[in-house]
Amino acid sequence: MISLKGVGKRYHGGFDALKDISFMIEKGEMAFVTGHSGAGKSTLLKLVAGIERPSSGSVLVSGQDLGRMRRSAIPYLRRNFGLVFQDHKLLSNRTVFENVFLPLQISAFDPREAPSRVRAALDKVGLLGRESAYPVELSGGEQQRLCIARAIVNRPSILIADEPTGNLDADYADAIMDMFKSFNQVGVTLLVSTHDESLLEKFRPRIITLHQGRISS
Repeated sequence: MISLKGVGKRYHGGFDALKDISFMIEKGEMAFVTGHSGAGKSTLLKLVAGIERPSSGSVLVSGQDLGRMRRSAIPYLRRNFGLVFQDHKLLSNRTVFENVFLPLQISAFDPREAPSRVRAALDKVGLLGRESAYPVELSGGEQQRLCIARAIVNRPSILIADEPTGNLDADYADAIMDMFKSFNQVGVTLLVSTHDESLLEKFRPRIITLHQGRISS
C-alpha cells in the first residue's frame, strides 16, 4: 500500500529534512510516526500524500511512484486519501458545510446523497450546528475538527493525519482517535504523526520513530 525506499528530502540551502527512510505499510495497517519537534514527521507525511516530492529514493502508494508521476495525475490518486494537516487549508470564503462538501463535489459524488454524507461527517466531529458558519468564526479546535470532517467525508482508503489532536481538548481528542480507529477496523490504512504519548499507549499502533531525519526505531 505505502512503500518508501531510501527516501531523502533536501530543501534549498542544503538542509536534509529526511535521510535514507525505508519502510512499508500494508493495506489496512495503523502506523504512528513520532519523534522530537523538527524530526521530519510533517515532511514524511507530505511525501506520502504527494504534496512534496522526494529528493532521492522512491515513494510508492498503491503501486504508483509519486516522485515520477505527472503533477497533473497526483490529484486523481489523492482522491483516495483523507488528509489532515496542521495548516488546515480551509477555504475562508466557503461555509463549514461547503468546505466539507468540496471533496464530494470534486469526485462527482451523487449530489442527491452528498448533503446527508456531509452532515454525518459534521455530526461525527461535533460541528453539525455550525454548518452555516465560516472558518474565521471557528475556534482553532473547531477548525481542526472541520478539517477532519472534510478528510473523512469521502470515506478514503488511506487516512493521513499530522498531529490531528494537537488543538483539541482531551474529550474531543479521544473521540476523534476512536473514530480513526473505527475506520481502521474496517480496512482504512492509517498513518498519523503525533508526540502524544497517551495516544501511543491507548492504541498501541505500529510506531515509526524519527530522530534528526532518520528512522531510529
